[in-house]
Amino acid sequence: MRQTFIRVAAVSVAALLALAGCTAEGGAGDSTANEASAPNYHSEGGNGERNPLDDPQSTFAVDIDTASYGYARRVLTDGNLPDPTMVRPEEFVNAFDQDYPEPQGDGFAVYTDGARPPAAHHADSDLRIMRVGLQTRSESDRRRPDATLTFVVDVSGSMAEPGRLDLVRDALHTLVDRLRPTDSVAIVAFSTKAKVLREMTRVAEREDLHDAIDRLRVDASTNLDAGLTLGYRVARDGFREGTSNRVIVLSDGLANTGSTDGAEILRKVREEAAKEIALLGVGVGSDYGDALMEKLADGGDGFAVYVSELEQARDVFVNRLPATLEVRALDAKVQVTFDSKTVRDYKLIGYENRAVADQDFRNDDVDGGEVGPGHSVTALYAVRLSEGADLGAEVARVRVRWLDPTTRSPSEGSGVVTVSDLDRGFEAAAPRFTVDYVAAYLAESLRGGESAIALDDLRRIADRAAARTEDKDVRELADLVKRAAELR
Repeated sequence: MRQTFIRVAAVSVAALLALAGCTAEGGAGDSTANEASAPNYHSEGGNGERNPLDDPQSTFAVDIDTASYGYARRVLTDGNLPDPTMVRPEEFVNAFDQDYPEPQGDGFAVYTDGARPPAAHHADSDLRIMRVGLQTRSESDRRRPDATLTFVVDVSGSMAEPGRLDLVRDALHTLVDRLRPTDSVAIVAFSTKAKVLREMTRVAEREDLHDAIDRLRVDASTNLDAGLTLGYRVARDGFREGTSNRVIVLSDGLANTGSTDGAEILRKVREEAAKEIALLGVGVGSDYGDALMEKLADGGDGFAVYVSELEQARDVFVNRLPATLEVRALDAKVQVTFDSKTVRDYKLIGYENRAVADQDFRNDDVDGGEVGPGHSVTALYAVRLSEGADLGAEVARVRVRWLDPTTRSPSEGSGVVTVSDLDRGFEAAAPRFTVDYVAAYLAESLRGGESAIALDDLRRIADRAAARTEDKDVRELADLVKRAAELR
């Protein structure tokens, strides 16, 4: 594995962070809400093959969302195929642990490697799979800031389904018992209307918070706009300087009452994000408004996850949520520049709705992604090399840019990929590279169209990856590939 540690270089011009940035299968909801998009993200018709002579640069905002994989896992486990429009390959890949070594300081370390595709992959001999990995430091030199958390909980009728509101209550009780006495929590419930069950309260008063959680009861329709409006008001009123201020919305994302205009809801979220209150979306339910929840989290400078089991929910609230309370990098973006002398064409797998215009890579008014301590971000490219490319020739140059969470000053780091970095055989690739390949191409298959590899062949690769890593999550991935193959 080629690895490049970032050398942090402060840029002299101070940057001000601009914190801005479907109906599910069988679900209900307004189509306008589900088609809303974050205006900072740039689309050029998806991530098809690109010729570096015409388009040498690939630029995207980092993404640590995993909701797409979580929901697909639930649907496949239930014996069905997920809606192809709800499958995002980058969220499948980023749902799995990586083994990138961590940097010494804040910001990112950049790692690049790759391999030839497996023999079962339908491709010419000049195709390579290139991996770009980013890693932040997990250990902090200082104690994490206190948390100031406002939970906005959907109690509409659809949340009565087993595995929805009961799961939410259990996760909230577990979290309150794990938070520090100096942390603070507020609880807002919404159905047709929104109401405050508990204003901002120090966790030292745990019993009052537990009582409020127990008062979460299923009611009527889903007025997500009312819930977020009241939730952000409570978060503003309870805002504490020097703490990590978050709004966490727990919902099936099927807005059907009040304002269901996704663009309007996103506008409000971005305005509040600019006040340093980030949004985390936690999706639940077999019918799930994935698109709206993801766009709200992206617009609120946060991330979205999906949970369907108590163990998953507890993991999110006890492990993942506290890990986001200290931020390593804001507005993080990646730009990969391909060498047209070495590369015939390339394709970024996923990240379509995280694309950023190439000229906006260094525009710090354009939203990127927020990354906490110990997080990794992975992107895979299918790269077709020019005939006779020399092993020492440069394939691509990778740059990452982010803003310091305290000073808002920008920093950058880079890495270089050569032909030799991509020339190893697939069987010799790192175990986690193999996992990333399986996750990405399972997603590509589930999205429909002509698959690069048959699911039966992918299942055999996944089984080997599970044996090599001895990771229960990878074992589960292999089982999902098998289920998908049986359902095709």
